Amino acid sequence: MNLSNLHPAKGSRTKDRRVGRGPGSGRGKTAGRGHKGQLSGAGYSAMKGFEGGQMPLVRRLPKRGFTNIFRTAYTVVNLDRLEKIAKDEITPKDLVEARLIKKDSERVKILARGPWLRPKTVHAHAFSASARKKIEDAGGKALLIEGRHA
Repeated sequence: MNLSNLHPAKGSRTKDRRVGRGPGSGRGKTAGRGHKGQLSGAGYSAMKGFEGGQMPLVRRLPKRGFTNIFRTAYTVVNLDRLEKIAKDEITPKDLVEARLIKKDSERVKILARGPWLRPKTVHAHAFSASARKKIEDAGGKALLIEGRHA
């Protein structure tokens, strides 16, 4: 077999259906759209979630909960993931290089899952109490970053 012998699997490629091409085609005149009605005209497109005039599901269900627009969102990183970074001082830029966060402008919170053995300095926007304790018990420092950037 070589590149000149390649071809699509049998039946995987079909020609587009050409509608409205006369009675002999089997899809002439109304072109498979029936007579009259909402769906028969050109340019018809149903609104997303439209249910034929029935009250749509999204409007039948009750609204619940509350979204706090002033919420501070943190990207969470656990100690067991940080342990793999071979530096003595860890900043958000190092977390981006290690692919633990996407951008160094993200707010980072350190949580305590996993062991913490070596004394390292960790810069983050927030620490859980147990993560701070583990870092400091190992002889390291948990330093808070003020503001958005490192």
